[in-house]
Amino acid sequence: MSEFLLPVSEVCDAYLDLQTRVYQLASEMSKEDSLTIVPHCPQWRVKDVLGHMVGVPEDAISGAMNGVATPEWTQKQVDRHADHSIEELLSCWDEALKSFKHVLPNIPQPGLSQFVFDQVTHEQDIRHAIGKPGARDSEAMKVAEAFIRDLASRSQNPSVQSLSTCEMSGFDFTRCMSGRRTRSQVQQLGLPVESFESFFNKIPLDFPEVEVDEV
Repeated sequence: MSEFLLPVSEVCDAYLDLQTRVYQLASEMSKEDSLTIVPHCPQWRVKDVLGHMVGVPEDAISGAMNGVATPEWTQKQVDRHADHSIEELLSCWDEALKSFKHVLPNIPQPGLSQFVFDQVTHEQDIRHAIGKPGARDSEAMKVAEAFIRDLASRSQNPSVQSLSTCEMSGFDFTRCMSGRRTRSQVQQLGLPVESFESFFNKIPLDFPEVEVDEV
């Protein structure tokens, strides 16, 4: 039993709250906002990130999980929704959630928390892109932080293990550990860059080349 992972019921509630929050955020955004390039994912526009967020539950329901979490898998979701308007994307999300909310509690840990980690990472990516920061201390952020601390704690590398107990805000910790901070930014926070390099070697993430300031 992990000392970090939150109970399944709390993780499910955190995702449903996140979905409601991002749904509302998207429903109020302008077309210009939806077409804005996302600095943390410069290959995607805001609506592309949203397409991925919608596409994950769609694929979970349909069983299209071959290559799960790979760039190819996520890009298929983006491509599938590339021509959809925000209104159409939200309609797809509504439809997917009818079934997905029943599937959600049956996703085993730590995969369930990993899913929320991905979703909250992209919520913050979108918020930064359109200049609407918020939800930095949400329950979903707590789930994401717990997932990353648990993952680090399971490493065989002592320097990576040490990351699981570093003291900083959940938002800053999660943004660092999700590849949203450069080496320089990590150093400025007093964190060991070498430990991050070892951690990133085991997952499909790396330090970004361009510094993005989130205020």
